[in-house]
Amino acid sequence: MISDLFSDQNNNSGIKCIDLFAGIGGIRLGFQNAFKNEISCVFSSEIDKFAAQTYANNYGDLPSGDITKIDEKSIPAHDIIMAGFPCQAFSVAGLRKGFEDTRGTLFFEVARIANYHKPKVIFLENVKGLINHDKGNTFANIRNVLHEMGYKIFFKVLNAKDFGVPQNRERIYIVCFKDNNIDFKFPEPPKVITSVGSILEKKVHPKYTLSDRLWLGHQRRKEDHKNKGNGFGYSLFNDTSEYTSTISARYYKDGSEILINQGNGINPRKITPREASRLQGFPDNFKIVVSDIQAYKQFGNSVSVPVIEAIAQNIKEVLLKENHVR
Repeated sequence: MISDLFSDQNNNSGIKCIDLFAGIGGIRLGFQNAFKNEISCVFSSEIDKFAAQTYANNYGDLPSGDITKIDEKSIPAHDIIMAGFPCQAFSVAGLRKGFEDTRGTLFFEVARIANYHKPKVIFLENVKGLINHDKGNTFANIRNVLHEMGYKIFFKVLNAKDFGVPQNRERIYIVCFKDNNIDFKFPEPPKVITSVGSILEKKVHPKYTLSDRLWLGHQRRKEDHKNKGNGFGYSLFNDTSEYTSTISARYYKDGSEILINQGNGINPRKITPREASRLQGFPDNFKIVVSDIQAYKQFGNSVSVPVIEAIAQNIKEVLLKENHVR
């Protein structure tokens, strides 16, 4: 379920969206795949210069920088806010209620812009742990803020491995509609059988194979953890494995969460940046224009494109039904 990269550059028709905390544009790509020529991105923001470089090379426009320094009035009018916002602890959680509880957090930047522009849809993605963060207070505050701004809220935890990519990656997806009469349903996971072999490259440079020293270190640490009664340590996969563990932004450090068994007495290897992109459902024509270290960070921080696309397709159908899309 890896879709072709679709460019909406200079498309001014239909629905307009903005891409906040854009990263390398995974959410944008999912929406473009679903909406096709009925959507255009009129503004994006990303603080990391390397992620912005990748974004610009793939979408043809360079994101604005730090969203905390951008006046919401200067952002073009739009119908959809897309944001995979970083989750930070609420310094005043439980002490106040509603809109004020989000000040000092990056979710407030989404709320600030939404409160001014009143878009038809707010789409948010975050880690599954957001639900229980600070004993549930963080998520409750987020929902209260969205409700106070007049939005009807739907949310669900979905796993990438159920949408055609071989990665065990659970994330919470939040879809909010300004029209409170809308009844939204999240997509049913197709749960197609996947295999790690589907994302592996045929020929891989020897530089991705672990050195003897690093491999011995991984084994030693795993044995130490085992002796302490926990399951921490490296995770080994091969081409017949159904899926990998979750790739993270720290993958560049030692690759321990996803190692590929090469057999024949050869040390395991890390996945390549292209394999990391495939693991998140990016197409092979997605340009990787940065170093391996930055690429691992970017794909580890990104989203599962097929999951986004499936949700965006349901959003599109709802908007078409309610005559919100021309």
